[in-house]
Amino acid sequence: MTKTEEQILQDVSITKAAAERLIKIQTENEGQYLRASVKGGGCSGMSYQLEWDSNKGEFDKVYHQHGIDLVVDMKSLLYLQGMEIDFSTDLLSGGFVFNNPNANRTCGCGTSFSV
Repeated sequence: MTKTEEQILQDVSITKAAAERLIKIQTENEGQYLRASVKGGGCSGMSYQLEWDSNKGEFDKVYHQHGIDLVVDMKSLLYLQGMEIDFSTDLLSGGFVFNNPNANRTCGCGTSFSV
């Protein structure tokens, strides 16, 4: 495995579709970071959280992709390494989609998982 492939497996990424949707939302939250984190709870044990945040912590990892600054705290990064945030326009299950290679099980709505 090359260094680039190893880095990709560790990074949290945002697809172009997700970035386009986030940029539309970000106009209301200009100058803030998108924070991705993990919280205890949800039907599978842990849940994903996306929120706008004006603060970046000393140990936060920052990813710059498609015009979005994504911030992940180190604790959450343990569960989110290699995850891709996508956006689906599907009428029944549209919205942000979390493709997490660390998840052993996910709930039906896709917003909670277990490792």
